[in-house]
Parts: sequence; structure tokens; C-alpha cells
Amino acid sequence: MKTPFKTIIATLTLLILTLPASFAATAVQQADSAYNKKNFQDALYYYQAAAEKDGVSSDLYYNMGNTYYRLGDLGHAVLNYRRALALDPSNEEARLNLEFVRTKITDKPEDDSTFLRNVHLKIVSWMSPDAWAWTSMGVFALMIGLIAIYLFAPSVNARKVGFFGAFVILFIFIYTLYVAWSSANAYNGNGRAVVTAPVTNLRSTPASSNSSADKVVPIHEGTELIILDSLATPDDPKVPLWYDVKINNTSRAWLPAADVEKV
Repeated sequence: MKTPFKTIIATLTLLILTLPASFAATAVQQADSAYNKKNFQDALYYYQAAAEKDGVSSDLYYNMGNTYYRLGDLGHAVLNYRRALALDPSNEEARLNLEFVRTKITDKPEDDSTFLRNVHLKIVSWMSPDAWAWTSMGVFALMIGLIAIYLFAPSVNARKVGFFGAFVILFIFIYTLYVAWSSANAYNGNGRAVVTAPVTNLRSTPASSNSSADKVVPIHEGTELIILDSLATPDDPKVPLWYDVKINNTSRAWLPAADVEKV
């Protein structure tokens, strides 16, 4: 019995569509196997291949961070843990490993964030951006329900509960909206970057030539910073692009763009 031509086309189409996913799954399996065998360079290759073929995820960045740490590349380890947390702030394993690797890097800027700021960041890390968005919608629905109770309940006590409850929930709704925005902002990077070169120099001016008036401070791989601005210097063959960065929320300086990677 001859196989219908349409059946052959459908089978080939299905095979072509499933090949990328199958390759990505195989690449991750090969990466995990290589990692368990302590072949960390091979593991990194397969993780990167999976990312190129099937896209990135928080877990994939987490695994890449672990692999870079095993290879002794602390800068890229911090970068990938940060990327894992940007995709999913609730990835507790990535957060714990990031805190551990931070103890290994040379530069440890003091955290000058306020207590309330740290509490807010902790709350943001409870859930993913999507989960916070759904939570905000749920709180909004609850507020509408309480307003309905205030407007239509026959009991005076019930109407009081509806009025004051809606008033309290309004503030909770506004805050959950802000948390959802903060979480999404973290996903977009928010200008965050990590030093991936073994060592680079912070300068008071964007110039690679040494000057007595230019203050130079070396920083090392794994240092986290925020990019505020950039400046192209095409006439400087050594450093064609500079970043104006902020470290530890207050200290600002210039450094070569090639020495950092954006989250």
C-alpha cells in the first residue's frame, strides 16, 4: 500500500518543527552530563548551544553561572546569576549562589541602600514579574468587591467594612503595581552591568591616555554597576566606547565599555 503524499509532507513538516526543541533538550542533557563529569568547558558549550537554539531561561542562566564559577570566571558567573534573577526574581538558588560568589570577588562595595529599599527588594524577589502582575489584578478585583459591598450592602456594619477595607486595599493595590513594575524593570536590566574583564580601571574622565589630573581606580571581575550614559571616542583606537557608571549607588566614573557586559 502506497503512503499518501500528504501524509509524507505532514510527517516531514512535524519532524522539522520538532527538531529545534529536540536539539535544545539534547544540548541541555549533554551539558548536564558534561557538568556532572566535571567537563565544564564542554558543559558551557552545550548550554550556550541550547540558549541559541531554544532561547534563554532563568534555570539555563543559573546553570551557566554555575559552570562559569567552576571554570574560575567569577565575572561571567555573577553576570549569569544576575540574568537568572532578572528573568525570575524568585529563583532562590541563583540568589544564594550569587551571594556566595560575591564573597569570592576582589572588590566588595558596601551596600548603602536604606532598610526600606532592602525590604522592598526582598518583596520583589518573592515572585516573577508575571506573578506580581496577576497578584495586582487580584487585589484590584478584591477592591472592586469591597466597593460593591459599601454601595449595596443593606447592613451598616457591612458597608463600613466595605468602605474602610477598600481604602486599605487601594494602598495595597498601588504597592503591588509598583512591585510588578520594579520586577519587570529588573527583567529589562535597568542599566545593570557586571565587570567581566579580570581587571579594569575607573577613570574620572573618558580618556585612555594617562594624565596627572585623571584619577584611576582599578576594579576587578564580578563588580556590579549601573550604566548611566555612554560616550563614543572613535579617535581613540584603544577604547572606542566608554560607559559612565555608578557603583554603590553614589560613586560615578568612566570605564571602557569592552570590560563590562550588560545584564
